[in-house]
This record gives sequence, structure tokens and C-alpha cells, in this order.
Amino acid sequence: MKDVINKSLACLVVFFLFLCFSLTFTGTVDYKSRFLSFLPQSSNSTFCRTGSPLRVYMYDLPRRFNVGMIDGSLPDESPVRAENFPAWRENNGLRKQHSVEYWMMASLLYNGDEDGDSGSSPEALRVMDPELADVFFVPFFSSLSVNVHGRNMTDPDTEIDIKLQHEIVEILRGSEHWQRSAGRDHVIPIHHPNAFRIHRDKVNASIFIVADFGRIMSISQLAKDVVAPYVHMVESYLSDNKEDPYESRKTLLFFRGRTVRKEEGLVRVKLKRILGKNEDVIYEEGSASKEGFRTSTEGMRSSKFCLNPAGDTPSSCRLFDAIVSHCVPVIVSDKIELPYESEIDYKEFSIFFSVKDALKPDYMLNELKGIPKEKWMKMWSRLRSISHHFEYQYPAKKEDAVNMIWRQVRDKLPAVNLAVHRSRRLKVPDWWRR
Repeated sequence: MKDVINKSLACLVVFFLFLCFSLTFTGTVDYKSRFLSFLPQSSNSTFCRTGSPLRVYMYDLPRRFNVGMIDGSLPDESPVRAENFPAWRENNGLRKQHSVEYWMMASLLYNGDEDGDSGSSPEALRVMDPELADVFFVPFFSSLSVNVHGRNMTDPDTEIDIKLQHEIVEILRGSEHWQRSAGRDHVIPIHHPNAFRIHRDKVNASIFIVADFGRIMSISQLAKDVVAPYVHMVESYLSDNKEDPYESRKTLLFFRGRTVRKEEGLVRVKLKRILGKNEDVIYEEGSASKEGFRTSTEGMRSSKFCLNPAGDTPSSCRLFDAIVSHCVPVIVSDKIELPYESEIDYKEFSIFFSVKDALKPDYMLNELKGIPKEKWMKMWSRLRSISHHFEYQYPAKKEDAVNMIWRQVRDKLPAVNLAVHRSRRLKVPDWWRR
């Protein structure tokens, strides 16, 4: 005991000698920073605020850029607010699948219900002071504009879409918020492959919300942009609780859709020749109609696997229809990128084939037939547990599609801040690439 006391006294003497030395030769010592620096410290950086919503400033644009395409009853200059935000029309057909921009804007307008408890657990929160913002959201419905203003790119009405694109670029370039970061901290949805097609190269420093990179490879990249799911077209399978789902799904492989597509989608015609006459497979032509969606819903819910070949671009809405139908996706697309892949492992509930392997006679079917019931049941169970991440709704709910997208945007902020900070001090931009 005496030895312990002597050692303690010796330590105190050494400490006081150190203190006296520090005050004499170094002035005031910040002992908190010196000694506590060895302990783990939490960061105050905006992009590491765990549990805090992403702070989003939304541009207040005239209605012609967004909801005016849905409901033109109010004057163009009338502010868009939660109380006058139009409901999405369920009969809007194919316009619905690229309506990500609508649901993102809606999530920022929602103020909670009258009881003050929305249950939405938002990942993003609108701020009215731009100085408080982490990112800036541009509510231009570029995908809807493609579909509303002209049926195809040769239609004279597309001039309205082009004019809107030009106006948005002018608005952004005139904004001090844009100028401060060259648009790097701005979020712009361009989910339709032809959205913002004329002027998107002028805003390509921004964070794009995309379906895939098929037609924008030259101006978009996974490092800065966010892949968002299509809005599914079939109804979600909420009552998928059969005693034996494997045996209840009689069809091995199901596909219904357009078989004649462009670019990546050329594989669909070839797959039809290989799979079309197999008795375990339903491979049929289908259109985007109310009856077509009903038939697809029934087909997916009664099939073990759902074929998802590329469309005109590497992705298609069919993948997300399969997910909410709990039909194990069979993905045939060499260049597809998938939503939330930093958080979700698609191999846990999907089967992937290269185009080359899928076109080998009997290869894909033999592989699917060789998957044991136990493995399929595990994949089916995983589908049920993650399908809520692909639901778009208003108000948004915890970890639904909109909240997952905003979370992905927040994950991009460290790279955004790095680019902004470097650009402010570099005299020779990106010298290291030269």
C-alpha cells in the first residue's frame, strides 16, 4: 500500500513540474485539446450529421416548370404550396414511371398532419434560408416535360420543352447559390432518358437523379449522381402470405412487355426466339394500358422468376414491378446500375445473367431450374423485407423510395464539398490530370 502511495505522489510531482514548465515557456496551454485529442471526436461537418435530416433549399419556380404541367388551373406565378399541390393522376400511364421529380418536390412541401405526427421520419428537410442549406433542389419536372410537350422529339410541341430547359439554365446561372459552387451542390432530377436533353451538359456539375447512365454516359457518373428506382406500374403485393409461395407460383419465368426496342433492348427479340415456346415460360407482347398492367400483375404474382431485360436503356420499370410483386428478378443487362446499391445487395434477391450467357440456348432456364426451393424462399423473403424501399408516396414514410434517394444525395456531399473547396483555391483546375 505504501508503494502505491509513493508512486502516486511521484506522478503528481511530475505533473506539476510539467504544468509549471508549460506556463513558463509556452504560455496558456489548451489541455482539453491536448489530452482529449487522443479520444474519438465526433465531426461537426454537415455531411456527417448522423440522424439529422439533409437541409434542402428548394428554388421557388413558376408553376410552368413543374405542377403547371399537371394542373393548369392556377396562375403561373402562384406559389406552389402543400395546400395547392396537385395529386398525382393515377391514369397518367407511362408518365408515372419517371415521376421521381414530383415525389421529391412533394416531400419537401409536406409540413406534417394536423396532429403534428406524420410518421414520415424525413431524410430531407426544407429550409427557407439558403445559407443553412446543404444542397439546393431544382424542381423542374424535366421528365414530365418530355412527355407533355410533344409525343416524340420531332413534334413541334417539343419547342416548349426546349424553351423551359433554356429558361432554367438562365435562372440557375443568374443565381448566387449556383455561382458559389458552379452548381455542384444542386440536385436536378433527369430520370427520363430524354429529360433535359438539349441543355443538360450546361448543368452537368450538379447531382443528377437518374434511372441509369445509358444516354448520359458522357456527362454523368456514379461518383456524383444518384440512381433512383422507377415508380412501379403494377400494384404492390401486400397480401403475399400464402402457406407455400413457391408451390403456388406455377410459372417458372414470366415476361410481358414490348419485345421490339432500340439499343440495349434489342436483346428482347432474341430472348423471345429462345424462350417463347418453352412450356415453363410466359413470354408475351404487352402494352402500357390498364388491362396490360392488370395482366402483368397477375403474371408476376403467379411466377417464381420475372425476366428483366434491358429496355431502350440498360434499365426498365419492369424490375421494380417484379420487386413489389415479390417475383425474383432475373436481370439481363450488362450496363445496368441499381438504386441504393451502397446499402442493398441485389444478389440476395436477384439473379444476374450477362447478355452473352442469356442468349445461350437452354442455359438460363437450366440455371433457374437448378435453384433449390430453399434458396428461392430465402430470396422471396428478402424481397418482402426490402420492397418498401421502392414505394413512392405522399407523405413520404420512413425508408421509402423518396427518403432513400435523399439519403443517397447526402452520401454524395463529401465529394461535393471536396470539389467546391478545391475549385475555390486552385489556380490551375485539375492540374493532376494533365
